[in-house]
Amino acid sequence: MNKFTWDSSTGSGPRAQSRGNFSFWFGLAVFCGLVGCAVFAPYIAPFNPFDQNLYEGLNSSSSDHLLGQDRLGRDILSRIIYGSQVSVLVAVLTVGVSSIVGVLLGAVAGYMGGRVDEIIMRVCDVLLAFPGILLAIALMAVLGPSLSNVIIALCLMGWVGYARLVRGQVLSIREREFVQATRASGAGNRRILLRHILPNALSPVLVEASFGMASAIVAEAGLSFLGLGVQPPSASWGSMLNQGRPYLLIAPHLTLFPGLAIMAVVMGFNFLGDGLRDLLDPKQNY
Repeated sequence: MNKFTWDSSTGSGPRAQSRGNFSFWFGLAVFCGLVGCAVFAPYIAPFNPFDQNLYEGLNSSSSDHLLGQDRLGRDILSRIIYGSQVSVLVAVLTVGVSSIVGVLLGAVAGYMGGRVDEIIMRVCDVLLAFPGILLAIALMAVLGPSLSNVIIALCLMGWVGYARLVRGQVLSIREREFVQATRASGAGNRRILLRHILPNALSPVLVEASFGMASAIVAEAGLSFLGLGVQPPSASWGSMLNQGRPYLLIAPHLTLFPGLAIMAVVMGFNFLGDGLRDLLDPKQNY
């Protein structure tokens, strides 16, 4: 088949690859921008996010305060920039810990099978039986509201998806010829799992991790909106939404700009996940 024709059976072709590449680069740009804002927040924020000016509370956009000021006269743009630190920290730590634990447990469950597989999968089923946000709220009610407890609560739920994903990959890969040949050559279970199976099972984990970062940011914002996450006066996009809610009709900029920040970052991570899925899909590489 000519490489410039469209393959309707696989959905591949130059146009599909272009969309995948655009999604990847757009999502990567959003990710880099978010990390840049978090790392260089003290240098790029125009004001201290904690400085108050009660005489200018609820002011809309101006030449000095591009996105306006909140009810205490604090600069909204500066608080959004500093709020990116919370989002990056929650996303990276939650996805990092959840993916490591989930990959290890899923790999062990898929490769060992039997009683080990049953125990791990039943634990996953129990956790999946509860709505994620309700379980997080219950954990936060026990642990108390703080950023560290938000990360702990999200990690306790987040590893399940990675474990089930990797288990399915391992169940498929362990029966392939190259694994059987490696086992026949006398290689141990640890070497087979770490050197031959896991490297071939990690591609979908990268895609899942990009979507997981978006989910972690939304979950943190939701918990902070409910008062169970980052506590005032620290800047968090979710808490900014909650603080601006009573003034929605008279000062909509208090909720508009934090909401747009959450939407843009989540959309960027979703684009990144779509792009990674297309780039890592062997059907797209011909």
